[in-house]
Amino acid sequence: MAIHRLTRIVLVLVATALAACGGGSSSAPAPAPSPTPATADISVLMFGNSHTDANGLPTMLAAMLRAGRPGKTVAVVNAPGYLFLDERLNDAASMNLFNSRKWNAVVLQAQRYSSSGNLQYSSAEAVELVRRTRLIPALPVMFPEWPRRGIDETQRIVDLHVSIATRQPACVAPIPQAFDLAAVRYPALVLHAADGNHAAPAGSFLAAVVLYATLTGNAPLALPALDGLGVDSATQASLRAVADDQVKLTAPRLYCPNDGPL
Repeated sequence: MAIHRLTRIVLVLVATALAACGGGSSSAPAPAPSPTPATADISVLMFGNSHTDANGLPTMLAAMLRAGRPGKTVAVVNAPGYLFLDERLNDAASMNLFNSRKWNAVVLQAQRYSSSGNLQYSSAEAVELVRRTRLIPALPVMFPEWPRRGIDETQRIVDLHVSIATRQPACVAPIPQAFDLAAVRYPALVLHAADGNHAAPAGSFLAAVVLYATLTGNAPLALPALDGLGVDSATQASLRAVADDQVKLTAPRLYCPNDGPL
């Protein structure tokens, strides 16, 4: 009996460990599927991994959209699971959510790339997701990840996402460049989590405000301070200024020039 009981415990532990592993870069449990909310005036779907989910980035983006589009209802839905974009395309739950409503925009994060720069990964699946997004029709937005702390990889990450947008028109949010600008301007500001890969709350806020500007065309400086996001108002102001400067330096809609703002 003791052996059987031990076997059951081991199986439960193994199953729990497997459930915690996603297709992203985090070992944290992936978010559980949640019901799709009722149709909103502005509906944004986010496909990503732990970089999208960490620190409540979708909640930050939703708060910004509500502030920037007063009187509009907003739903920002983070798809379940931590998956790379090639996995999203073949994941039934993800594609069922994708097809479940008329989204206004789809934000695509978690394109595989080689951390060493020596390997090539397919981006055909990301191109196909952009194509399908346009068939909705919705605005496709590429979410390039920020560079890892202390690693000079911004241009390589940006070039990869631009290569997708040149094959199927998509907006490309200048998030990596904004991280670099913030690091130069505010060297004491903590943008990365302890692992040097994921974002700290301030980094997630910066990514969210760049996405906000990409989606709406609004100036980040026009946003007010927002409560409940885990980033103090002074830091928010500094990061809004960084984002405002970066979207002027690197137009997010260079590769989607015919798309209107949300």
